[in-house]
Amino acid sequence: MWSLRGSIASAFRGAFHRGTAGEGTRLDKDLNLRVILLGTAALVVPMTAIYYHFSQSAVGALVSAVVMVVTGFLFSAVGGYLVGLVGGSNQPISGLTLSTLIIAALLMVGFGVTGLQGVGAVLAVAAVVCCACAVAGDMIQDLKIGHLLGGTPWKMEVAELISTLVVSFVLVFPIIILHEGNLLKGGIGIGDRELPAPQAGLMAQLATGIVGGEMPWALILFGVCLGFGLLLMRAPSPMLIAVGMYLPLETTSAIFVGGVVKAVVEWRLRRRRADSAAAARVDSTGTLVASGLIAGESLTGVVLAGLVLLADRMGFVFTSLGGLLFGVPEFAYVSTPAGGWASLVPLAILVWVLVVVPLRKASPTTA
Repeated sequence: MWSLRGSIASAFRGAFHRGTAGEGTRLDKDLNLRVILLGTAALVVPMTAIYYHFSQSAVGALVSAVVMVVTGFLFSAVGGYLVGLVGGSNQPISGLTLSTLIIAALLMVGFGVTGLQGVGAVLAVAAVVCCACAVAGDMIQDLKIGHLLGGTPWKMEVAELISTLVVSFVLVFPIIILHEGNLLKGGIGIGDRELPAPQAGLMAQLATGIVGGEMPWALILFGVCLGFGLLLMRAPSPMLIAVGMYLPLETTSAIFVGGVVKAVVEWRLRRRRADSAAAARVDSTGTLVASGLIAGESLTGVVLAGLVLLADRMGFVFTSLGGLLFGVPEFAYVSTPAGGWASLVPLAILVWVLVVVPLRKASPTTA
């Protein structure tokens, strides 16, 4: 944040010294920053009302709004800058959200807003800042690509505003489908073993601990000391080590398998003695295929949860029809050891795709 102080100050100076939305060519025109600041100030009013609904305290609502504005602005700048510099994988959104949560929780306790009301307000502030940081990273990436392709910045920014508004009304429905589908399968909803939410669980534990006065500060200090130790040891990725300590084993093991697949691809490239251009084509293709699998996995999870929910709503008729059409009887919703072993077959196919498809791009004739 300190390294960005010059850019942030110049942005504010430009907002009040320039009355129009950009000067110069079409490629230099952004939305009027003065209008954006006024719009932001106007949106603080309904957000304060939401925080009052959670905290049932005027002081708690005002404190939440101030924390939201300050941390949301600063952390969005940091997250957006890192994404634009390195890429989306370098977005420290978990750390920024947790930092916001700790700041908000400590202030809530300081102002005497405790209990479930204080926890709700703290989580609401963290959720808003988390979304702001994510949108900032996405916006920076879009503007960077638009700059390379010759896009008009203000048009892209308007499209981003529209898409954010649309998504806020649409995304809630997949969340409801996933939650209720898991409940129908005997789970506890979001946070269940089959629908894990480790980051959300960690944030809820922190908020409950700080606001409720039951925070294990010894463990927090141990984590701080571990972080300093990793930095002093010059560990290549302290953040990855920290994240790996609270993610489920099935998640980290899947990441490990992906790393092994990439290592195999790189080994094959070295054996072929491919040049840097071929290696870049292979890396881009592999990233594209892997990104498609990630998006497909998310959509498939929503579809499966929707089928479970629809089966419950329509009863035995739909379940029987699904068994006839897809060969999936009702008892197939219960996982079995045989199903686990059978899943190795599609896993092998996916590994084959992740290795063979990118390697085909190593030759310029097939690129």
